[in-house]
Parts: sequence; C-alpha cells; structure tokens
Amino acid sequence: MTLLEARDLHVEFASRGRRARAVDGVDLTVGEGEIVALVGESGCGKTTLARTLLGLERPASGTVLYGGAPLAYSARALKAYRREVQLVPQDPTGSLNPRHTVYEAVAEGPRIHGLRDERERVASALSRAGLRPPERFFPVYPHELSGGQRQRVVIAGALALDPEVLVADEPVASLDASVRGEILALLLRLRAELGLSALVVTHDLGLAWNIADRVAVMYLGRIVESGPVEQVLSAPSHPYTQALLSVLPESPAPIVLSGEPPDPTRIPGGCRFHPRCHVLAAGKAAEAGVDGLCRSQPLEVLPSSAALQAACHYARARQPRL
Repeated sequence: MTLLEARDLHVEFASRGRRARAVDGVDLTVGEGEIVALVGESGCGKTTLARTLLGLERPASGTVLYGGAPLAYSARALKAYRREVQLVPQDPTGSLNPRHTVYEAVAEGPRIHGLRDERERVASALSRAGLRPPERFFPVYPHELSGGQRQRVVIAGALALDPEVLVADEPVASLDASVRGEILALLLRLRAELGLSALVVTHDLGLAWNIADRVAVMYLGRIVESGPVEQVLSAPSHPYTQALLSVLPESPAPIVLSGEPPDPTRIPGGCRFHPRCHVLAAGKAAEAGVDGLCRSQPLEVLPSSAALQAACHYARARQPRL
C-alpha cells in the first residue's frame, strides 16, 4: 500500500528575474513499512522535494498524496497531516532549543496537537529512541548530550506523535562515524517494531545501501534512476549514479565529473546530464548511436515504480532487445 506519493511534482522559485526549477517533474512513492533513499549531490533538489512532501513548500504543479488523498493546504489540514508525516532534521543541535529541556523538546508536538497523557508519551518516545531510562533525560539540556543523543531526542520528538512516515533529511550527516551505525540501526528497528515508513534524504550511497529498500537518484530536479537498492547500487545504469558510486572507498577508480551542476534556471536541452556525462565525453554514446539523442532529445519523467529504471538514452540502447 502506498502511503506517501509525489505525482508529476514541480516546484519553482524566483531567481534573478528567472524561474529556478528546483523540482522539475518527479513521481515518487513511499509504501507502507518501506524505507526509500533519495540520493544526489548538493543542489539537486532533494531537500526541496522533501520539504514539499512535508507540506512546507507548495508545488507549482503536480500533487502530493497521502493515503491516496491529495494534500490540502489549509492550516487545519496541514496540522493533521504533519502528525502523520514527521520531519527528522539534519542538524539536531540547531533544531533543539538550548533553553528547553529534553522533556520540553519532546513534549512540544503533543502539546501543539492537544494530545493527552503527555508524560507517558514523552517517556515512551524517549525509550523507543533508545534513551533509557527516559526519566533520567527529562531535566537534561541539549548541551549536556552527545551528538548521537541529541539526534535520538529529535527522533523521539517525532515519535511522540505516533506518525506513519518519517522524512529524515541527512539524519547522520552531522554525527561521528561511530554513532552513525547506531542511528541507522534505530531507524531499522523502528520500522520493524512500529511499521514506520521513511524517506531518507542523503548524499551518501553507502547509507542508502545499509538502510533502504529502494533508492531514487536525483539530478537537477528530476529522478534519473530508481529501483531496488541492491540492483541500483550493484549495477547502476545511469552514468550519474555510476559517478556517485565511484567515490566510495571500495570503488576501483573515481569518476570525476566536469564542472558544477547546471543552473536550475537554465536546464540543458536533451538529457539534462549530458554536459557533464563521462560516457558521452568518452565517445561511448556515439558508438551506441545515441549521442545526438543525448544532446537534443529530453527524457520523460520516470514513473513511480518498484522496477529498476533509468532516464538515459545510452543505458536504454544497451538493453537487450527481446
């Protein structure tokens, strides 16, 4: 069952008299009990997509659906929706009020939503997040906690509302390597125990490999490859995914992309990746007879599907024909 869905989503911002297409046609689903990783380099639009799925940004066109129903943007509807779909922010230090105790931080959500049994909710959420005994953390301030403990407090704040979906934006980026595994294990345990679904936004493909069921690779406002995590990351089809994977320590040689990601106000014609594509630059696309398509023929939006798929002329030319 699909819980959260983006359908042909477009998000634009004004930029120096032009329109920046931060999200430029995205279909994406998060199923019940499923963890989906959204990966890509900085500036590709993944955080804007996550904020739009949370109702924090309003799309220029397209639809966000929850439980099959389009998201409404009235204050009352958004308040009810955000109890079901909760954010786990990237920086726990910045998101926690230094003047509030752990108890006050976790109790904030239940108070906003007028939920009863506040103390029991806070204790249960802290315990589920791995802070035990929870009462010991009630009077503690954020500066008295380690980075991993602060991230657990942020997760507890989301759990206090009994959500169905977590949207985690770079949930371990600010943590030491020794703590990252603990937080990832916590997210997997929450999925197993509570049936939680999650969209994990990250630039780290190693993290996606360890936690996700499916992965969606985003470039310049659009998903360019998606599918089961084992298939995408063990044999990537899109040259951009290959380049992202090549920087992992076990990769034989890194693929260095030329230049920076293009300006989202001036998205290139043809394949949006072609100005930086190492496959095109090396002449492999020409050998396959698709170099002209790469430079001139735009690729369609990838549908939301569990199957392996890539928006790449070269990858499609190499697929065996039945």
